[in-house]
Amino acid sequence: MTSPRPTTILWRPTGPEELELVRRLNWRAWPPRLPEQPIFYPVLHEDYAIRIARDWNVKHDGAGFVTRFEVDAQFLSRYPVRQAGGRTILELWVPAEELDDFNAHIVGDIQVVHTFR
Repeated sequence: MTSPRPTTILWRPTGPEELELVRRLNWRAWPPRLPEQPIFYPVLHEDYAIRIARDWNVKHDGAGFVTRFEVDAQFLSRYPVRQAGGRTILELWVPAEELDDFNAHIVGDIQVVHTFR
């Protein structure tokens, strides 16, 4: 018997429109990026996702959500961790054209873990 592949937990702060698209995808994938969004940015720490959802998404969209999901760790090794600020402000930069492949490596469902209004 083989054990399941290791996964990495990622977080994604999102607004209501993107969250509705995730719901329509049965909580299993992220929607395609818009032309002005060439990069998909999941983050590595929950506190960073909370700050963005609470402080940015609420201000701009009226609500902010933090999602949690797992991705095959071996697959993720192709994306270097980018430090966008302090020690816990870490994110991955997934090119929009690779998002379908990224979505195929999500393990389980995308879950909403925090809601801010």
